[in-house]
Amino acid sequence: MTGFDAVFLSYDEPMANSLHSRLQRTLGGTVKRLHGVHGMRRAYRLCAEAVDREQFFLADGDFAIDADFDVATVAPLDEGVSMRVWRAVNPVNGLTYGYGGLKLIRRSALREMGEAVDVLAALPGRTEFAKEIAGVTRFNQSPFHAWKAGFRECAMLVRGSEYGMPDDDARMRVEAWTLSRSGEFAAYAAAGAREGVDFARQAARDRQQFDRLNDPTWLRERFTAAHGDQVVSG
Repeated sequence: MTGFDAVFLSYDEPMANSLHSRLQRTLGGTVKRLHGVHGMRRAYRLCAEAVDREQFFLADGDFAIDADFDVATVAPLDEGVSMRVWRAVNPVNGLTYGYGGLKLIRRSALREMGEAVDVLAALPGRTEFAKEIAGVTRFNQSPFHAWKAGFRECAMLVRGSEYGMPDDDARMRVEAWTLSRSGEFAAYAAAGAREGVDFARQAARDRQQFDRLNDPTWLRERFTAAHGDQVVSG
C-alpha cells in the first residue's frame, strides 16, 4: 500500500469484520479500524486523527472491495482536490455510482469539514469521481441496514444532491431504489427508499429535519415503528 494509509469506518454492520479483513488483503497492508463512533461527522473527523499520512483510503463498514483492485495504479490527489471517489455496485438495484464507494481523501480536508447532511459533501476543495468500479456496497446485510440505506439515500436525493448532481440523474436513481427487486432484503431497501422520499417532501418545510438522517437511534426507531424489529445479526 505505497504512499497511502487506510481506515475502515464501521458502526454496527454485521459483516464489518470480514469486510475489514478483505480490505486489508486487497490493499496489502494494515488498515486501521474505527468502530461504533456515534455521530457521522465526528467519526469522519476521528479518521483524520487515526492516520499518519495526508492522503489515505477510507472505506465504509459495508464496502466489499473488488479483489482485483490494483492499489499500485492509484495516483495521489492533485492540488485542490480533497477527495476521489471510486464507484461501487449497488446489490439490490444494479446502479453503479459513488454511493458507498472507496475514497481517497485528505486528512486536512476532514479537519476543515463544514456542515452538510451528506457529511463528506462539506469538504473544502473539489471532489473527483473515478470511472472505475472498486467494489460492491453491501449495505443489505439485514432488513434494517437495507431499509436505512434506501431511506437515507433517497431522502438526500430528493432534498437535492450536495455534489451538484443533475435533477434527471437524481430522479432516475430514486426510481431505481424504489423498485429494488434483487439481492438480499431488496424489499426493505425499496420500502426505505419510498419512505425516504415521503420524509424528504415533508421535511422540505423544516430543513433541520434532515439532520435526523445522521442519527442512528432515530433511524432505528423509525424502522421499528414501521416494520418491527426485523434485525438480522449476520
